[in-house]
Amino acid sequence: MPSAPTLTLDTIPLAEAPTLPDLFDGRCARSPLGAAYRQFEPGWGWRTFNWADMRAQADRWMGALARERLKPGERVAVMLRNSVEWVCFDQAAQALGLVVVPLYPTDNPGNVAYILGDCGARVLLAGEAERWRALEPLRSQFPQLSLVVCAEGLDVRRGMAWPLAQWLALPPGDAVRHAAKPADLATIVYTSGTTGRPKGVMLSHRNILSNADAVLQMVKGYREDLFLSFLPLSHTMERTVGYYVPVMTGSCVAFARSVQDLADDLLAIRPTMLVSVPRIYERVYARLQAQLEAKGAPARALFDKAQEVGWHRFEAGQHRAGAPGTLEELAWPVLRHLVADRILERLGGRLRVAVSGGAPISARLAHCFIGLGLPMLQGYGLTEASPIVSCNRFEDNVPDSVGRPLPGVQVRLGERDELLVRGPNVMMGYWNDPLKTREAIDEAGWLHTGDIARMDAEGHLYIVGRIKEIVVTSTGEKVAPADLELAICEDPLFEQAMAVGEGRPCMGALAVLNADGWRTLAAELDVTEDASSLGDPIVRRAVLERMDARLGAFPTYARVRRVALTLEPWTIANGLATPTMKLRRRPLQERYAAEIERMYEERLQPA
Repeated sequence: MPSAPTLTLDTIPLAEAPTLPDLFDGRCARSPLGAAYRQFEPGWGWRTFNWADMRAQADRWMGALARERLKPGERVAVMLRNSVEWVCFDQAAQALGLVVVPLYPTDNPGNVAYILGDCGARVLLAGEAERWRALEPLRSQFPQLSLVVCAEGLDVRRGMAWPLAQWLALPPGDAVRHAAKPADLATIVYTSGTTGRPKGVMLSHRNILSNADAVLQMVKGYREDLFLSFLPLSHTMERTVGYYVPVMTGSCVAFARSVQDLADDLLAIRPTMLVSVPRIYERVYARLQAQLEAKGAPARALFDKAQEVGWHRFEAGQHRAGAPGTLEELAWPVLRHLVADRILERLGGRLRVAVSGGAPISARLAHCFIGLGLPMLQGYGLTEASPIVSCNRFEDNVPDSVGRPLPGVQVRLGERDELLVRGPNVMMGYWNDPLKTREAIDEAGWLHTGDIARMDAEGHLYIVGRIKEIVVTSTGEKVAPADLELAICEDPLFEQAMAVGEGRPCMGALAVLNADGWRTLAAELDVTEDASSLGDPIVRRAVLERMDARLGAFPTYARVRRVALTLEPWTIANGLATPTMKLRRRPLQERYAAEIERMYEERLQPA
């Protein structure tokens, strides 16, 4: 049996690197020849960049940005897939004292235009030129933007838009490094709120780095670790845990080609660290179940036994169960070889830490993967907390919980058991919105999360609901359902609508159709007018198209992709509406539980 690899602890302490530029400089000086990033490049394959390479490239980008003569504190935006170029832009901007505003590469133009205008971005680094072409007609909404750099799809300069290679090749400006302070604003991260308008969360260097440092006090990272980065860097969990933490530890990060290529990239990269949202585990689990269904009862029985024995071993290791019996001890090596190892090999076969965050993972999935030997740790956080508040540890792993608070992070339960958080990771406030800042952070410095929680006697946190009814999909996106519902009901076909999607891969909706509108639609589609036609895929596809037409201003992740229909109104009499005609969400979800399950079993989307 091969010996375990040697692991080198080389963490840069917070006291040595109190700002993001300090951290990057420190890492490049400490291990210049160490592997920093891996990136797939057509015609080249997987290319490795060491820290000396990154130092030289970041300096080149800093010279290019310096030509724009921006002042410290001005905002620059990045709308690019995870890449070495994303890192270089971020590090160059931070070194010049600029405030980085990350944008989702697939967000809709209206949402991006609002953010660019709200933050007053001066520079935008975009991916494909088509993204800029879609934004350009909305130019009046972000008048302060003076430069767009396109990484792909642009051969020559066009107006304010430059091809990346041409922009970098120009003579550099006078790059004067800014002496940042830990309390200075480092980034503005926009997150959707209950009003539907994105809110700009202001995070300082101290906010981010104190959080990264606290994470590493819970789960150690080593120089030999290899991360696979696939969540967008505009997602704060990926940025803190999957980007700044590896700089702190000297680990290497490989950028996945795409979510579609993730299965192949896991096999090619064989990561030791994976930062993920539940949706990825859900996909693997769904494939497993389909394969077991095809293989029949013997394969299912073997899988179930491996999961059962593995879970008992895990619980025993956590001192929550007795030691496995002789039969289990004898059976486990066989079960591991025949079942567990083969499944874990699909994730690369080397995972040392598999983080699940951004949304709750179901107990069923957690028990399955942990039982098969996946080293999974669930945590909890929000952008306003930079973002990690709590997480489990290997020596104290309660998978149904989100773990204990990080070192230095205080938590308590407020009114209605709302989880309150205080610590150096709590945001500076919302950009240009002092009123919402005061609503979110009270005078004593407690951040009001809007999440309902409970805490057990050992200090483990459990998230049990949301005061503000924000829906969190399994990909970690937060959506305000009321805004979707209002937009949908602007179409006269819909009398009422309730958005759903908590813990699901996408947003769905329950909808009550207007009787006259339904008769018209039924005639157009040549189906009968009775309720039995509401389940017809042709009908639901047509309804999804109608909804999609009303949701064009919403981010892609907030668009409705599943639907269940009824002709029965939701009223006070049937207990599905309040006296003021507000939806009673929990009774509705209970009443239509079967319909919700059925609509998520299909892949029905607008044509």
